[in-house]
Amino acid sequence: MSEDKVSIRISRQLYEKAEKFIKEQGGFSSVEELVEFMLNEILSETESSTSLSKEEEEKIKERLRSLGYI
Repeated sequence: MSEDKVSIRISRQLYEKAEKFIKEQGGFSSVEELVEFMLNEILSETESSTSLSKEEEEKIKERLRSLGYI
């Protein structure tokens, strides 16, 4: 069973930052996989009834900042 996919557009600069992150950190096979993972994590957090500690929240924000998302 294949999942339907749609295209999104991001700046080349952000895409290149994501590529660099993947090369340096590993864990993802493509920018698309990284973006899908991050969006899934962020959206799951907003739906979750569990709260993050301030430390966990800061770690996530720091990671998003380093990728240029915020």
